[in-house]
Amino acid sequence: MKKFELTTESITNVAGKKIFRIKALVEFGNVKAGELGGYVEKEGNVSQDGNAWVSGNAWVYGDARVSGDAKVSGNVRVYGDARVSGDAKVSGNVEVSGNAKVYGNAKVYGNVRVSGNAWVYGDAKVSGGVRVSGNAWVYGNAWVSGNAKVSGNARVSGDAKVSGNAKVSGNVRVSGNAWVYGDAKVSGGVRVSGNAWVYGNAWVSGNVRVSGDARVSGDAEMYDNARVSGNVRVSGNVRVSGDARVSGNTDYASVQGFGTEFRCTTFYRSKNKKIMVNCGCFHGDLEEFRKQVKETRSGEIAKEYLMIADLMEYHFASEDSSNE
Repeated sequence: MKKFELTTESITNVAGKKIFRIKALVEFGNVKAGELGGYVEKEGNVSQDGNAWVSGNAWVYGDARVSGDAKVSGNVRVYGDARVSGDAKVSGNVEVSGNAKVYGNAKVYGNVRVSGNAWVYGDAKVSGGVRVSGNAWVYGNAWVSGNAKVSGNARVSGDAKVSGNAKVSGNVRVSGNAWVYGDAKVSGGVRVSGNAWVYGNAWVSGNVRVSGDARVSGDAEMYDNARVSGNVRVSGNVRVSGDARVSGNTDYASVQGFGTEFRCTTFYRSKNKKIMVNCGCFHGDLEEFRKQVKETRSGEIAKEYLMIADLMEYHFASEDSSNE
């Protein structure tokens, strides 16, 4: 027995296709017999089994399908080869297109766009003006909100949150209780896990790992194979790169207001325990930094930089001895 039928009431959608309002023939789920639903192009757009339903001004067309106990309502548009299934709920002005899938207990609402081969599933929530595209997955108890963008092969899972204007792309993994927000950009093969936060205007890329209770914020930059963990706070205009290993606030230091550009110079520990330096376009260890200063700077600027190098050498040596 069919649970719904197409009525003669129709409109032409933006694709130039005629779509028809549906009407329930029997009672199922929270739908009453005779109740009018949303619009579909053909019966195959909504399963005749289960409690799947399309209501309000929602449109489902093309080869898209709503099945299981899924609910599509409001001004939602589901089209292409998209699938909405399980107990998923999609409402508001959402668009689900391409080969995208929304399933499980997922909730998608607001002005969200889920496209490409993207999946939203599990108990995930996606809201606001979010864009989930490419091969990205949002799952578990993850929540993506605001105007955030999740794309490429990115995975947002666990109890992680991505919000604000944050952009997560590439092969990034955001998991655990991690939070990426503000105007932060996370790309490449980055892993943000544990209770870590990446926020502000921070830029994290490459094969970086941010874990534990670490915080990366402000205009901080992290890239290459850097590792930041523990309770460390990396903020401001700091740049941490290469094989950096920063597991506490004593593993890096920065100075600003020196040199011809008054830029921020960052000193930090590397994987092999060397003191590394990021200063403008220079990146190298402390001895290379001293050599660079002597070859390219003179007068007070050179003197100040060399004094800073001595201070940093003393600083990190003091920390090493205090931990012995």
